[in-house]
Amino acid sequence: QVQLVESGGGSVQTGGSLTLSCVASGSIVNISAMGWYRQAPGKQRELVARISSGGRTNYEDSVKGRFTISRDNAKNTVYLQMSSLKSEDRTVCYCTSDILTPCRIRDVYWSQGTQVTVTS
Repeated sequence: QVQLVESGGGSVQTGGSLTLSCVASGSIVNISAMGWYRQAPGKQRELVARISSGGRTNYEDSVKGRFTISRDNAKNTVYLQMSSLKSEDRTVCYCTSDILTPCRIRDVYWSQGTQVTVTS
């Protein structure tokens, strides 16, 4: 059984910062890519940022220069530092991890989602 539990969501004023964390736990052999997605009301879920096991990153265009994804492999944790937040960043954020379990099955797991609210 694998679980992804995120924390750090909440409300912040425009221009402010938030840092999300997501810890993977359970029967984990290794984790390859980890990432963050977001879903705004009435819109499809979209990739925000992704980081490989080696640390290579890629970002959705609208967050480049404002968001930073990082990971701590020893803690099975991925982070998303968000700064210069805008009203359009108001979404529900989800973390994902590509995990190999002892059954030798690799699958993508999702967190439960956390609300990010940006107020003016």
